[in-house]
Amino acid sequence: MAKETVQAVSKEEVIQNLTQTNFLFRGLDTQEIAQYLETEDVSLEKLYSSRPIYTAYLPDVFLEYLYVIVQGGPVIVRSVPLDRVIALTYPGSCFGMMNLDFSYGRVYKGFPSLVEAYKTTDVLKIPQMIVQQLYQDYPQIQERYGTLFELREKFQYHLLNCSTYPPQAVAALLRALIYQERVLGNQPASEGIFSFDLPIDIIARACQLNHRTVEQVLKGMTKTGFLRSSKKSEAGHDLVQICDPEGLKEVYGATRDKVDWWPLR
Repeated sequence: MAKETVQAVSKEEVIQNLTQTNFLFRGLDTQEIAQYLETEDVSLEKLYSSRPIYTAYLPDVFLEYLYVIVQGGPVIVRSVPLDRVIALTYPGSCFGMMNLDFSYGRVYKGFPSLVEAYKTTDVLKIPQMIVQQLYQDYPQIQERYGTLFELREKFQYHLLNCSTYPPQAVAALLRALIYQERVLGNQPASEGIFSFDLPIDIIARACQLNHRTVEQVLKGMTKTGFLRSSKKSEAGHDLVQICDPEGLKEVYGATRDKVDWWPLR
């Protein structure tokens, strides 16, 4: 399991993080939410990189907490045995709801998959009892909770549409992230740019491509103006900035009609 470091956190910090930055709780009345939360029940923990947090979808095994990402990440889900990345979660969203014993978690099934923090991640762990009570009392949370399940399915649908044609495969992943983060209200930035901490290794594992091919596709997308070149110091070379999300639709649909910039010359 992932090594976790428990950090001190005040009730005010917890409520601020939830109601200002998280999709599930954003915009809710802070005083009302405070009535449900006690700091001894909710913990802020640091999950260290590349270490399993838990194994999802084990038969008759449920989690005790919902994980709310505060900063860091992404958190990924790996399939077995192909070790393919099938889910990505960034700050502003949650994970673990598929394995909570209420709502859609009771009927959502899958094959055992490793959940891990790809990079060091700070999370709030909220007990299921609290999440369930909020779910019952707030129609907004019920709707948003269902949206989290919907987004997971749609993300995997995009990955199912990854062809063996490298530009299309990478575009499929980027379109999946654009759709997910736009619905969550986390992106784009004010200038319309989508920015992701997205290492080449994750892209390769999600799209089933080798690392060199991914590097060449990203280079081509930058040259053609779909991506914006980022400084090498930013996010340890892993920052992918999408400045033409609509243009990527053409590449996403390029299964028979190929793009003229690939292969790179």
